[in-house]
Amino acid sequence: MAARTLLLPLAAATILVASTIFLFAGAGARWRPADTSFPVPAAGFSSSAVPASGNSNTSTAAKEISFLDESGRPDDPRSGLAAARCDPRDAAIRVFMYDLRPEFHFGLLGWAPPAGGAVWPDATRGAPPRYPGGLNQQHSVEYWLTLDLLSSSAPPCGAAIRVTDSRDADVVFVPFFASLSYNRHSRAVPPEKVSKDKALQEKLVRYLMAQLEWKRSGGADHVIVAHHPNSLLHARSVLFPAVFVLSDFGRYHPRVASLEKDVIAPYKHMAKTFVNDSSGFDDRQTLLYFRGAIYRKEGGNIRQELYYMLKDEKDVYFAFGSVQDHGASKASQGMQSSKFCLNIAGDTPSSNRLFDAIVSHCVPVIISDDIELPYEDALDYSKFSIFVRSSDAVKKGYLMRLIRGVSKHQWTRMWKRLKEVDKHFEYQYPSQKDDAVQMIWQALARKVPAIRLKAHRSRRFSRYDRGRK
Repeated sequence: MAARTLLLPLAAATILVASTIFLFAGAGARWRPADTSFPVPAAGFSSSAVPASGNSNTSTAAKEISFLDESGRPDDPRSGLAAARCDPRDAAIRVFMYDLRPEFHFGLLGWAPPAGGAVWPDATRGAPPRYPGGLNQQHSVEYWLTLDLLSSSAPPCGAAIRVTDSRDADVVFVPFFASLSYNRHSRAVPPEKVSKDKALQEKLVRYLMAQLEWKRSGGADHVIVAHHPNSLLHARSVLFPAVFVLSDFGRYHPRVASLEKDVIAPYKHMAKTFVNDSSGFDDRQTLLYFRGAIYRKEGGNIRQELYYMLKDEKDVYFAFGSVQDHGASKASQGMQSSKFCLNIAGDTPSSNRLFDAIVSHCVPVIISDDIELPYEDALDYSKFSIFVRSSDAVKKGYLMRLIRGVSKHQWTRMWKRLKEVDKHFEYQYPSQKDDAVQMIWQALARKVPAIRLKAHRSRRFSRYDRGRK
């Protein structure tokens, strides 16, 4: 009798497990740790018809992963066009992008949505809105990443693809042109008491904090580009759980930004890429080249010391320069005719000059102790650059002995490597294989396991806390 009593619950449990397996197999379910039964969030700033998360009335078990076309419309898998689209499952990273109002992105470029309230420009029917030139452009990273997502569903398929359901995404992209907002609107215009840049940051924080996507991960899976060192100045201390795409960590508190959490992206270079470069060691007459601001604040004092040490050295060009008076063109010509190019810390550890040197195939001499480099986990900079500690660089004669000691064979090997890697520092639309845009997406893809771990840990007590209310 006792044995029969034990067998009855065991048999019932076996039937329940078998039924569950059968139901999930029949529905073709795919387990997703971020799945919830939450309703679709309010539209907020979005004026798009595309929902910000999955509809609770639709079965997510049988749903195929969907994505948006270039105009921001959901792709229809029943149409004949579906076969010509990129498959999200083949991408290195799947990205959900908020449909923020144009005032946060292309509206800052003067673009106005056509009648009907479209959020995004249709780049397939003409050239996309142009980003301003000059120094503004060196921090234009968010512009290129956003454009890439808008066209990511059409071949040729890149590293990232935009998906319609945030629960299908690896990361959530926030399309705020923070650097442009800072460059153009960081000062309040009377009678305004708050600058437009600060007002946009405040709006952005309110918007993100209201989104289920943010609440679901605590912001850990969100990607925010703030490449200019002063961009996102007012909001960074609140949005720090997100992954920041930065130029360096010079003006960030370690609690807000770190290499463990965030991604370093290259500046958009100002010098022209040296195409069909055959100018070898003997063709480059200048040994060491530097053109730029010499008197800098904060960590840039070393520039002054090196200037007085090197300005009279033979075969060395060390002079003041700026973007005015065709400065970028002159610097490009100077780098392309030099063997080595100095990259010295300025107001911040990094500068655009490093990437100008790389695309000019001028071997960089990096004197910046706190510099962090783009995708260094995948790229060995020591094969095409020379690193010098600041304390050594200011020793009398040290730097010139080091540079003159590099043989023709050693230099040529680095020069050839520069010609191989320069493609990784090109921002372009449409993006190309392994260019700067796709390298950044790949760097973010390598962060995904850590992002998931952080998001999962943040949800340990979420169900328990909801039950206590």
